[in-house]
Amino acid sequence: MTTKIDQAHDDDTIDLNALLGTLLDHKWLIVAITGTFFVAGLLYTLLATPIYQATAVVQVEQKTPSLPGLTDLTQSLGTTASQAVTEIALITSRLVIGQAVGDLRLDIQTQPWRLPLVGDYLSRGHDPGDLGAPRFGLSRYGWGGEVLNIFKLDLPETMLGNKLELRTGEHGQFSLYDANGKLILQGAVGEVVHGRGVTMQIKRLTANPGTRFDVVEQTPLTTIGHLQTDVVALEQGTDSGILGLTYNNADPVLAQQVLSHITTAYVRQNVERNSAEAASQLQFVREQLPKVRQDLDKAQDAMNKFQTQTHSVDLSMQTKGLLDQIVAVETNLQQLHLQEADIDRRFTHDHPAYKALQQQMGQLQAQKDQMQKQVGSLPDTQQQLLKINRDVQVTSNTYTSLLNQAQQLDIARAGTVGNVRIVDTSAVDNTQPVQPRKILIIVIATFLGGFVALAFVFLKQILNRGIEDPSIIEDLDLPVYASVPLSTSQHSRSFNGHRHGRGPLLAITDPADLAVEAIRSLRTSLHFARLEAKNNVLMITGSSPNAGKTFISANLAAVIAQAGQRVLLVDGDMRRGTLHHLLGIKPPQGLSDVLVGSAELGDVLQQGPLPNVDFIARGRVPPNPSELLMHENFTRFIANVVAAYDLIIIDTPPILAVTDAAVIGHHAGTSLLVARFGLNKARELALAKQRFEHNGVELKGAIFNAVERRSSGYSTYAYYKYKADPA
Repeated sequence: MTTKIDQAHDDDTIDLNALLGTLLDHKWLIVAITGTFFVAGLLYTLLATPIYQATAVVQVEQKTPSLPGLTDLTQSLGTTASQAVTEIALITSRLVIGQAVGDLRLDIQTQPWRLPLVGDYLSRGHDPGDLGAPRFGLSRYGWGGEVLNIFKLDLPETMLGNKLELRTGEHGQFSLYDANGKLILQGAVGEVVHGRGVTMQIKRLTANPGTRFDVVEQTPLTTIGHLQTDVVALEQGTDSGILGLTYNNADPVLAQQVLSHITTAYVRQNVERNSAEAASQLQFVREQLPKVRQDLDKAQDAMNKFQTQTHSVDLSMQTKGLLDQIVAVETNLQQLHLQEADIDRRFTHDHPAYKALQQQMGQLQAQKDQMQKQVGSLPDTQQQLLKINRDVQVTSNTYTSLLNQAQQLDIARAGTVGNVRIVDTSAVDNTQPVQPRKILIIVIATFLGGFVALAFVFLKQILNRGIEDPSIIEDLDLPVYASVPLSTSQHSRSFNGHRHGRGPLLAITDPADLAVEAIRSLRTSLHFARLEAKNNVLMITGSSPNAGKTFISANLAAVIAQAGQRVLLVDGDMRRGTLHHLLGIKPPQGLSDVLVGSAELGDVLQQGPLPNVDFIARGRVPPNPSELLMHENFTRFIANVVAAYDLIIIDTPPILAVTDAAVIGHHAGTSLLVARFGLNKARELALAKQRFEHNGVELKGAIFNAVERRSSGYSTYAYYKYKADPA
């Protein structure tokens, strides 16, 4: 029970040593991918078009209300806070942005053709008008310093937004073509030219003859919409009223001009708005003055009549104090009524300012009603005198206040400067582009490359779960007769797949190679395995292509022959056999010719790479290899060669691809399955073993081929070089 629990625990535990080993095994791949991303980021920073940023700062000052008492009201409502949100919306409004678009004709976009990828980089370093000479004989492209200033361009609506092509000629001549390459008009700089419903006038054209420009006229709304997105306005500090504006463009001069026009238009509209507001309030005050003057005259006439009738009765001290209180309340009420008329023109009755005004008026009215009760306890003469004095003083105060306000508004209307001012005018640092941010891009590209490399390595490791430990093969009840390391020299010759190394064999050219030493150990293991075999026929097969069975067969034949035994090496893969390529032999006939009866055994025997090795190639590719192997001719062939050699090695096709190996296996005394390191999966080998068992063929064991050195795991200590010291 403890063993199972520990095993389950091991399966669920992340093997950090294995992860580190995987990274070390693929270190050069990781370095290559990371380096590629680094170089790509570096090239991007060099080739990308620099983007410059224009900056400006404006200040929004608090706007003081013109009507008396409005300051206290707005303070109670919190409307004295920063107007940044409103002003930012005004700065990026169509009213302001549209003026900049119209003044600079930003709806007309021109761009000279550039050589793809590197054209922008090669054209740098030229000021407008300083033309770069054409390179590589490509005169249609611009090489720096080109200027195209279109003063007037009127296009039909069907052409708006479409890319037109302008081609320059000699002495200021030009031609304009539509998107289909059809000529629209021709003309010269300064001329007003017409053609196909298009009117065009170019103010300035500086370019080499043959240079081509892309010309696009967008609708004003489209251009304004793009500019509204590109212009960024942010408040610098909470409720500071300081707004910072930025605009990015590849042309630093244009960036500075655009932001300058926007700030100027914003200040102008603010002045015009404030002037219009002052004029509107002045008109309202002037409309109220005659009415208040008329009320004042009536109040004064009533005072005179009363004094004549009562022979100048004076107010008592108590009544006079009450009068002062009533006058103060009435004056405030009168001012609030004026504010109500002004606010009613600008806001609805649900607006917070209107509701707050009504609340203040209600409070003052309550005070007035309370004072009226005190007035009711006075003598009739004192009551009447108090009322007349109250009307005169309240109306006089209101009239005086309106006169002062009218004078102030008249001055404000005539000399309005607005509540917005430019703190920092539009400016661009030509020496420091804001994009691309070279160091940041290179760092990000490098980290991204490292991440992609790691992800690729781990994904490859997850998806390619090929066997890397021979114990997994042994768990399938297949004894591993030998683990053959990957030979660097043989691997460089690409012996497997469709690119085959041509002889001589590794066992001959480099007998001390670790792979050859492993094959010698296989020779020793086979010596004992064959003691109980029914014959001396050895079948070497694989579960799938590219396992390296041909390499094993040929070199095993060589090392057995070096031990003094006679070996016959047979290419049993009559479909795609490649033994003749590996041995550097190309016989015209082979096994298939013997089986069909067109050749005798003596006709197809070839001298192998060593004196004790004979070789039979696959022969001509037959249409029915499996049927030929099941024919009695193959049984007769095996019987003829068994007695003549110490060992017959037959290289067969992979069992999971075709059934040829199962047929040959019935004639073989010993059958071995080749599994390639990191390629063949455990399930694949189990299926191959099952396929042989279903056909009555017993696999003696397996050969673990092309074992690569790993930083962790079995292959870290599987093989060591052990050479003799030089004499």
